Amino acid sequence: MEMAIATMTKSKAPPALKEYQKKRNFEVTSEPSGASKTKPAAKSELLYVIQKHAATNLHYDFRLEWRGVLLSWAVPKGPSLDPSVKRLATQVEDHPVDYGAFEGIIPEGEYGGGTVMLWDRGAWTPEVPDVDAALREGNLKFTLHGKKLRGSWVLVRTKSGFGGSKRPGWLLIKHRDRYASSEDVLAKQRRSVTSKRLLADIARDSHGNVAKAARADLVVA
Repeated sequence: MEMAIATMTKSKAPPALKEYQKKRNFEVTSEPSGASKTKPAAKSELLYVIQKHAATNLHYDFRLEWRGVLLSWAVPKGPSLDPSVKRLATQVEDHPVDYGAFEGIIPEGEYGGGTVMLWDRGAWTPEVPDVDAALREGNLKFTLHGKKLRGSWVLVRTKSGFGGSKRPGWLLIKHRDRYASSEDVLAKQRRSVTSKRLLADIARDSHGNVAKAARADLVVA
């Protein structure tokens, strides 16, 4: 009966989330299943979120809401406020919009196993008239309205993925504006934007791998 319920849940997923669901066992992980329907947001209400993710390797998951899902990129070194710094970003599978509220533990042995922190959260505004065209062309300009990251940014697609990845490779770059800075925002802003916890605190509270999370707390770009 449980298997039947799990199958039914997966069948209700929007097509864009099929890959997301295929990789996860929702009887084990507490990540959102993506089965619930999400009404597309107005341009002024589009969700932006960054999750600090202590998986096999520490990285930052950069997500922008678009057409009812979170477009997602894994940024190994995290964002930089310095316009001269180009951060590598690998596009990954779309995530459900309610993933933007997820903070906790993905069980070890599961896809992405480790501790997840809501590092930043807010809204984003396209700086282009046609987001779909910009994504196809590989040059998406946008403004972030987060607690930690603000101002104008761009995602630029490269010719290929990084580290042998078959997924599209991109660069995440800060534009020069009043929010640009040489400050190391990752070192200065180590706590969750919602719970104010460190990764180790999140792991401890959810019975995760505290030692692994604590090591990730100390890593800077």
